Amino acid sequence: MVENSDNNSEIAVFGGGCFWCTEAVFSQLEGVESVVPGYSGGHVDNPNYYQVCDETTGHAEVSKLQFDPNQISYKDLLSVFFATHDPTTLNRQGADRGARYRSIILYANYDQKEQAEDYVKELSASAAPGSPLVTELKQLEKFWEAEPEHKEYYLRNQASMYCQLVISPKVQKVREKFAKQLR
Repeated sequence: MVENSDNNSEIAVFGGGCFWCTEAVFSQLEGVESVVPGYSGGHVDNPNYYQVCDETTGHAEVSKLQFDPNQISYKDLLSVFFATHDPTTLNRQGADRGARYRSIILYANYDQKEQAEDYVKELSASAAPGSPLVTELKQLEKFWEAEPEHKEYYLRNQASMYCQLVISPKVQKVREKFAKQLR
């Protein structure tokens, strides 16, 4: 497994649709030191955006978080992750369709694996009949950073229709539901 980052920081990797969305959502949280969009969970080394979009690499669009567990717990990150995407739709989030948009948690260590499994079990037990969680749990092996134009996409393109219609509601939901955990 991938070890945690330097100092007291830890790494978490989540895919819940477009990485522009997950980056914007997690960037607002206190204790999240950095959020980097990228690709993981596939079988090709150093994939690029076009390869991932062609769905020939097996990768999902994900965001890698570096966070301080003394300020925000992994369980809190799981709460935000599941609150800001639909973990019951296979290979789709809203209008974004394809395996690259799948719901996926790539755990960096055994503790994260256990916490993610427990969280999924809890959610599954309370899910509506016929709406099973399809979130994939997988060991983080490699993370490939996305191209520069994808970094801080929401901050640089808030006027775009995609940002207004898809990302802004998720950002607003986090601001309302997780107000105590914001920067």
